[in-house]
Amino acid sequence: MLTKRHAAAWIRILMVFPAAVPLLISCGSEIPAGEPTAGPSVTPSNTPEAPPTMHSLIPKPAFVHTLDGGFALTESAAIYVPSGNPEIEDIGRYLSTIWQGDTGFALPVIPSEAAPDSGNLYFTLEGGDPALGDEGYTLAISPDLVALAACSPAGLFRGVQTLRQLLPAAIESPERQPAPWVIPAGVIRDKPRFAWRGAMLDVARHFFGVDDVKAFIDWLAFYKMNRFHLHLTDDQGWRLMIRSWPLLAQTGGSTAVGGDPGGFYTREEYAEIIAYAQSRYITVVPEIDMPGHANAALSSYPELNCDGVAPPLHTGIDTGSQALCAGKDITQTFVDDVIREVAELTPGPYLHIGGDEVSTLSPGEYLSFVAFAQRTAEAYGKQVVGWDEIGAADLPTTAVVQYWSGPGAVAAARKGHPVVLSPASRTYLDMKYNPSTEWGLNWAGYIEVRTAYEWDPADILDGVAEEQILGVEAPLWTETIRTRGQMEYMIFPRLAGIAEIGWSAADGRGWDEYRFRLARHGVRWAAWGLHFYRSPQVPWI
Repeated sequence: MLTKRHAAAWIRILMVFPAAVPLLISCGSEIPAGEPTAGPSVTPSNTPEAPPTMHSLIPKPAFVHTLDGGFALTESAAIYVPSGNPEIEDIGRYLSTIWQGDTGFALPVIPSEAAPDSGNLYFTLEGGDPALGDEGYTLAISPDLVALAACSPAGLFRGVQTLRQLLPAAIESPERQPAPWVIPAGVIRDKPRFAWRGAMLDVARHFFGVDDVKAFIDWLAFYKMNRFHLHLTDDQGWRLMIRSWPLLAQTGGSTAVGGDPGGFYTREEYAEIIAYAQSRYITVVPEIDMPGHANAALSSYPELNCDGVAPPLHTGIDTGSQALCAGKDITQTFVDDVIREVAELTPGPYLHIGGDEVSTLSPGEYLSFVAFAQRTAEAYGKQVVGWDEIGAADLPTTAVVQYWSGPGAVAAARKGHPVVLSPASRTYLDMKYNPSTEWGLNWAGYIEVRTAYEWDPADILDGVAEEQILGVEAPLWTETIRTRGQMEYMIFPRLAGIAEIGWSAADGRGWDEYRFRLARHGVRWAAWGLHFYRSPQVPWI
């Protein structure tokens, strides 16, 4: 229930909009079944200045009730947060920093025990509804006040992304924009459908620096995604310094596909990426692909090869034909050292061991290797994630299996493993949109924007119940992606649809109305300076 300390903020909204009273439901309640979630379909506007509404949000919220009027953000506005909570202060500063430059407003963040006066924003953990989970939130907006409540800072951060979308895209453009800035009035109660909502960036085929990675993380955060899968090693490159095996980065990280320049992250740079993701409530899932996709390691250390001879560095886009020599003691030492160092550097619970496309080991060697890698990761406090193929191994049910194409995920689900869905024909962001797309591949088919959006996780794997699905993830492999602009083009618009599939309930959303919501986001991407694909399937404004 609402407590005295924050009740004044909610009361102010309710006094202005009595119709909102039944919508502010007490803690522990569920989102009402059958209530409106997005209202009428959004229709395109002829002007890019058409203001956003609560019906143009992506991902689509669980519950929306629109009200007349709106909150005008003015130069006197401040963001009030609870006293003595630096984490929520940081969330307030995050939003203030984004909005300051373009409005010219100070937007100070003010810790206070009292509810603010009219004309301000109010972030609080008081009155957050446990039924909405750690990432859920309630957002209530009147002409007097913006009040955002959640049970955890992560929920407040997700709600902030909704606030960002409720102001015109111009507020995030590089140039200062004139006021007024009006946030439409109403009440939103929201929570995610799936716990795992992520995307993967392959920095092994082509290397991307820290600033590019931070941009990727920001895109995920804006669409309420919470997992960043970083594919750090492959045949073509090793991208993280491992102190006990320094040649992995120095030699294995020296090149890329096509002989392009390589690179690697120092331990300090990797820590910077981790901290940046944490500040946006995103968990980094590092992948060290093994025992296959290991040519960069095999080229760096001959002793990891069964014949003791290092192969040349691999710069093609085909899968390397060799794997770590499973029968050597040095291989186990290598795996132990690498997993230990990556675990030490990564505070999140997960470590991805790859495990896909291994053709040079016998089935017994492969299964034994995967089991050893899993035990090693567990010994260093990590929960293993792996591609389809690890589903054949004898692993504890805590191991997460990531579906991309084969039968392994179904077998794993039957054994009780949680599954992350990355169906290649729907979620692979490196697939071409159509035959004329300049970059990307097409081995999994062409993935237009509608194809990437129009599917449901519960229908992908026969016999796998929704409660066994941990979530969804969209991988961007970079065999043909060399620059940030190319990355942007392949990610947008498809990333927004994958984010919605992971967050929003299946009922109440559909392509016919989604494409109009998506059209409005093109204006925002343009304000960010992104090079995105203007699909003919979307009525861009």
